[in-house]
Amino acid sequence: MTQDQHGNAVTSAAPDAIGQYDAAVDHLLHFRADVVDATENALRADPGFALARAMQAYLGVLGTEPDDAAKARDLLRDYLATADLTRLLPRERMHLAAARALVAGDWYGGAGLLRDLVGEFPRDPLALAIGHQCDFFTGDAATLRDRVGSVLTAWRPDEPAYSTLLGMYAFGLEECGHYARAEDVGLEAVERDPSDVWGVHAVVHTFEMQGRFRDGLSYLDKRALDWQTGNFLNVHNWWHYCLYLLDSGNSVEPLEIYDSVLHTAQSTGACMEMLDAAALLWRLYLEGSDQSQRWMVLADAWEPKMTVPHYAFNDMHAVMAYVGAGRFDDAQRLVDARAAWLAEPGNDPTITNVMMTRDVGIPVCSALIAFGQERYAQAVGHLLPIRSMVNRFGGSHAQRDAVQRTLVEAALRSGRYDLARSLLSERLGVNPCSPYAWLKQAALAEALGDAAAAGSARARAGSLRAPARG
Repeated sequence: MTQDQHGNAVTSAAPDAIGQYDAAVDHLLHFRADVVDATENALRADPGFALARAMQAYLGVLGTEPDDAAKARDLLRDYLATADLTRLLPRERMHLAAARALVAGDWYGGAGLLRDLVGEFPRDPLALAIGHQCDFFTGDAATLRDRVGSVLTAWRPDEPAYSTLLGMYAFGLEECGHYARAEDVGLEAVERDPSDVWGVHAVVHTFEMQGRFRDGLSYLDKRALDWQTGNFLNVHNWWHYCLYLLDSGNSVEPLEIYDSVLHTAQSTGACMEMLDAAALLWRLYLEGSDQSQRWMVLADAWEPKMTVPHYAFNDMHAVMAYVGAGRFDDAQRLVDARAAWLAEPGNDPTITNVMMTRDVGIPVCSALIAFGQERYAQAVGHLLPIRSMVNRFGGSHAQRDAVQRTLVEAALRSGRYDLARSLLSERLGVNPCSPYAWLKQAALAEALGDAAAAGSARARAGSLRAPARG
């Protein structure tokens, strides 16, 4: 029986197809754009290659682009209409079942099938990588950690893919709050394989969540050649770089990076990149920074992506752009369209985005509109009931912090000082090294007329931002 490079049996009899599939898996683990060409090459060598067909479908889902997902659904449907599934191995049939669930919008179902798959076949890196991304898109932190953690002992540390598994595991650890362990595992992953940009990303998250912006800047500078080019994560890691700069009190350089990397005339218009652009500008928006020109360009770029409901997390960032650009009618039309979609008779409850939109997407988008229109009490009313379940529409803690910061700012501006005190106490308890939290604590103290406490909190923020002495 023919095997892939990790010892898993496959049915394709075309050596070229298997070689291209192995290359595609490696590219996927390293977030390289070459994964698309390698997958297509595998299918040219063997159009009936089931695992390459599954990979093709998975790639159509990973970018969270509605057009790509629709095309992937059609391609997989056409393949399944003529394929003889009885000749396939159980692992291959499981991949096709997971791919079918994902292109149909059932991300929970697809993620569950992939977890069953790695329970039986723990040395399948394709199932691990796609399942890991499903856990990220659905905000399932525990499974993000344990899906990979459950198979590590089935791999030898000297195997090439082991380092990328560590990178995935590090990110899952970080999202579960195991920051010290996540840092150690992530650093090991990147030392083993410097091109593991997901491992770099995991380390960056550990620094972000602990307020260690100097360590983050230093690490990204040191690893610049490893992450800045040749992968799908370079823009996202630049976004993290900008967050560190903002924490350090530098609001000029992030905009320079925005204009040169995050959203430029040469940007592809990919949703995953526009998320980062909107998320950076929104943090500035919350602090009163007028970036209306940048918002208008970004809002125009989001518009064609919003014609059909696909992923509520994307909807939120599109609404940020509309609000920032002052296009409140467009923002409200998007919310109304999503509400109408939910109300349609026969709406398929297995589509994960139905739950995401209902439980989180519409309340968050409504809150952003209210905030932009200075209806701060209404923004609090939308966000407060859901603040502990925002993870349900995916993303990381760092990404979803835009929602939590909006709630803090709305509480301060609406005079809900009791709520602001509670929210800031929570933040400072978890991350006492956050200049942002101390500055908001100062704003709260000023609103309450406590000048001494405000001065102390502001001084604390200043000391955290001050350059370290050698």
